[in-house]
Amino acid sequence: MAGRRGARSGRGWDAIPPRAETDGPVDGGSGGFRRDGGRRFGAAGRRRTSDDGAGPESDFGAFSQSDEGRPSKPPQSEAETAREICLRQLAVRPRTRAELAKVLARKQISEEVIAEVLDRYDEVGIIDDAAFARAWVSSRHHGRGLARRALANELRQRGVDPEVAGEALESLDEDAEAAAARALVDRKLRSASGAPDAVFRRLVAMLARKGYPAGVAIRAVKDALAARDAEAAEFADAIDADALADQAGDSPI
Repeated sequence: MAGRRGARSGRGWDAIPPRAETDGPVDGGSGGFRRDGGRRFGAAGRRRTSDDGAGPESDFGAFSQSDEGRPSKPPQSEAETAREICLRQLAVRPRTRAELAKVLARKQISEEVIAEVLDRYDEVGIIDDAAFARAWVSSRHHGRGLARRALANELRQRGVDPEVAGEALESLDEDAEAAAARALVDRKLRSASGAPDAVFRRLVAMLARKGYPAGVAIRAVKDALAARDAEAAEFADAIDADALADQAGDSPI
């Protein structure tokens, strides 16, 4: 007995730590072991893989495929592209048919498609050159004080037919132009400085840039100066508006 107790306290079998219970075979001796908290390993210590050998089994395996197989959006037709361009242009401000045609041509849309799309927009009223011209004349005359001549030039630059532009300009008669010119001069005179002759030249030139005929511009400035002060009135009395208008080659639109 003493020998046995001595053996237990020495380097006998009792000094070897016991094997962990998880090292034993499982599943009826199939050769597998459970380690690391019970995860399943094969006989060679490797983690089990899926049947196709693609890697460890995962609940998210079905979502690991690429999106390359998803059907792509079909390309736009030329007409669809043209309509999209037009709608973007019209979202900024109203456009004439000629303006839209110019933009589409720059985008290399064919003439046939341009005509097709714009004809349809004409038909449904998305573009209307007559309505555009009326709105343009009203806005630019009341907002900027532009006269018929300047407005006619702007409509021509935007491709509005001369007959359509003329109908829109009929709302501005000679009396309306004269009143607008005088209002512009009165507003400028509030801050004008210098000798009457210099002020006169500046104001007449300002009205000319806005498209007023020379006769309308000269009379508007002459009348405004006559009502300003004694010095300006004296200068205005010496002005022959008709003679100056003739020298300027005044002519209606």
